[in-house]
Amino acid sequence: MESQKTQTSHIPLANSYYGLFGLHPRASVQEIRRSYRELSKQYHPDTTELSPEEAKLKFHQLNEAYGTLSHPEKRSLYDLKIGYSRLNVIQANLDPQNPESNHQSNSAYLNASDRPLSGGEIFALFLMGVSFLSCILLALIMALIRVC
Repeated sequence: MESQKTQTSHIPLANSYYGLFGLHPRASVQEIRRSYRELSKQYHPDTTELSPEEAKLKFHQLNEAYGTLSHPEKRSLYDLKIGYSRLNVIQANLDPQNPESNHQSNSAYLNASDRPLSGGEIFALFLMGVSFLSCILLALIMALIRVC
């Protein structure tokens, strides 16, 4: 995690929101949140030694960047805008000839919301579907009984 922060000199997106946080675009949500908290303490107008105008500008940039990168949909759109593809990250994680790409995770999934459902989750969805269909069937039976 810290190795991503120290390697900002070779990040091709240094002028992006990721560069502002000192992170690579494949950084996790937790890494972005951690970097935001550290930098917001550093640049907050009430706690920094910068001039009030400069501190306000930096703090506004941090909030704007965090607002974009902390929401998955906005982050995906931003990544497309700057020309970064998450597909490359998935393919890199699957590349057995490049062991450096597997340093973060052995999984091809980027976050907890982008993964296959477990057996328990599938079973719960099945039960919800059966319950929904049972309610519909019960409502139809009740309607038929009232009509007759």
